[in-house]
Amino acid sequence: MTGLKLWTKRTAAVVLAAAAITGATAASANDAVRLRLNWMWYGSHAAFALGKDKGYFKDAGIDLDIRSGNGSGSAHRLVANGDSTFSYGSCAGLVNLAAKGAPLVSVAVIDAMGTEAIIVRPDAGVAKIGDLKGKKLLTTANAGVNTFFPLVLKNAGLTEADVAVTNVPDGALVSSYLQGAGGTVGLLGGLDDKPAEIMANGGAAPVTFAYSDFGVNQVGYCIAASKKLVADNPDLVRRFVGATIKSYKAAEANPQAAIDALGDIVGGTMNEEAGKKQALAVQKVTLDVLYSKANKDKVLGLNVPEDWTSMIQLMKTYNGLETNEPATAFYTNDFLPK
Repeated sequence: MTGLKLWTKRTAAVVLAAAAITGATAASANDAVRLRLNWMWYGSHAAFALGKDKGYFKDAGIDLDIRSGNGSGSAHRLVANGDSTFSYGSCAGLVNLAAKGAPLVSVAVIDAMGTEAIIVRPDAGVAKIGDLKGKKLLTTANAGVNTFFPLVLKNAGLTEADVAVTNVPDGALVSSYLQGAGGTVGLLGGLDDKPAEIMANGGAAPVTFAYSDFGVNQVGYCIAASKKLVADNPDLVRRFVGATIKSYKAAEANPQAAIDALGDIVGGTMNEEAGKKQALAVQKVTLDVLYSKANKDKVLGLNVPEDWTSMIQLMKTYNGLETNEPATAFYTNDFLPK
């Protein structure tokens, strides 16, 4: 073997070894990120599953760990105290916490319009919202749907004393609703998931009173991050938001693929035909509210200033929100894909 050939082979070996080391380093350098969901997995979360399944987060240098939650307030608190990196939960819930000092900020909006509603069994004799006077409803502590319930009652000519509310664990919410536990006739929940879950469990299509029909026009669900993370590692925030937006656009283009990815990750009934059908119905509601009317250019993930200003004013006027901060203190669009 000539000296040239030997040098070439040795050089190639060194280059390959260096490439292998570089690749291994890059693979191990992915940022560990924990995303905390507002509830247990359901159809509205399918895009996150699709992004994980398709490798969108991995391509962004993120090792994504998705965890279920127990209400929007709880999910956001887990970000504020450092347990989780990002949360997916109610924007109103985020504002309530941030106004009390929680170091949180919305870095993207997913459900641009709220889907909160009062959901009532059709056999309860409630044809109009005024018929709820003297009735009992179910909800879950820390749920974002609780935030504007008093305002809905006020705008409907009722008081908080007119309707009793009982807290139950999220996992027991629908079963308690179906059983009429404690003499209850309905629940507070999202139109994006609860009607589909009720019918999947043998219940009849419920009577619904959307909050938006009673003067509550609000921003729906946000991706929240801690202000410390935004300041210390803006690149990670940018990469996570970018991968999230890519995932939701992919779900818009192929909703069934997102549901299949959800089934693959969650397994169990979520990977069975009936579970997928329910999840697909839930996801459709979410995909239908990705853009608010004020989002003229349909920029996915955009925190629309007009929407935030309106929501915070509602919260100040009717929900006892105390803050001197402008709406811009609660969100940023700095991390959206350009």
